[in-house]
Amino acid sequence: MTTPQPKIDLADHDVGFLQGLYERMVLIREFEEGVKFLFLEGTMPGTIHQCQGQEACAVGVCAALESTDWITSTFRGHGHALAKGLSVDEMLFELFGASTGCAQGKGGSMHMVNMDKGMVPSIAIVAGGVPVAAGMALAFKMQQTSQVAACFFGDGAIAEGAFHEGINMAAIWDVPALFICENNQYGASTHVSKVMRTATIAERLSSYGIDGQRVDGNDVLAVYEAARNAVDACRAGKGPAFLELLTYRRTGHSRRDACHYQPKPERQQWMDHDPITRLGQALTEAGHTTTEELDAVRKRILVSFDESVERAKTQPMPTVADLTTHVLA
Repeated sequence: MTTPQPKIDLADHDVGFLQGLYERMVLIREFEEGVKFLFLEGTMPGTIHQCQGQEACAVGVCAALESTDWITSTFRGHGHALAKGLSVDEMLFELFGASTGCAQGKGGSMHMVNMDKGMVPSIAIVAGGVPVAAGMALAFKMQQTSQVAACFFGDGAIAEGAFHEGINMAAIWDVPALFICENNQYGASTHVSKVMRTATIAERLSSYGIDGQRVDGNDVLAVYEAARNAVDACRAGKGPAFLELLTYRRTGHSRRDACHYQPKPERQQWMDHDPITRLGQALTEAGHTTTEELDAVRKRILVSFDESVERAKTQPMPTVADLTTHVLA
């Protein structure tokens, strides 16, 4: 695998839009960092799968979607949720197991949800969201709406049967679905090169009649522009689209993973292409902001996060009676 090129082209983009992308990526990074320490110190129950380093994927794609579009996510879904508009409060409340959480304390880290904001519950089964997204997109097509279903999954999903079945159904039904493979190089601890013989994941989509595109997943504008073009094609009735976003997971597969399988030179090379740093540098070099203003963004987000944590600690927990609600009999 080759790492992405560092250049980010800011041309033809509104400054406010660019600053919004930067702030959303910082929000995801600081949310994940804050949550990591809350789990490590034993303040939160359960476990976590985090996305530090992959922020440009979620933010770039969701910036290309409308509020009426829907997404499916994975067990590594905090970034997708924040990018789709879920609040820090509703997510932290859920992580603390409170009844005021986005899933009323019943979903936890791996099942973030807000149906009003177009996010179905995150699906923790690897590749499980692919056939679901195909079905959602089929419904949009049958209802003759202009909606698009965007499906996030990792490179580990490409070896699952559900991936191939769901992709094939979407192709033959010609549905408005955007499939986004966040290729962070590792399915758990297995490098993607060990599970396929082709040079890229995107080229495999030709066998389904889908034009797969490989994109620098650490360049939020490259992701946004590719996603916008793909979404426009979906809305125009041109069938499903596929994006392979090259990125890197800066943290372990789950909270107890020390990433020893990641070679140090490889890891450092990707750290040098951090999506937040790259956009921040591009903004300052273009005169759109200053380093002091970027620091102020981060500090403001940290203060707000700490305030949300304090609110989360006092939220009501589910009761015994809640065991029998939201149960399909």
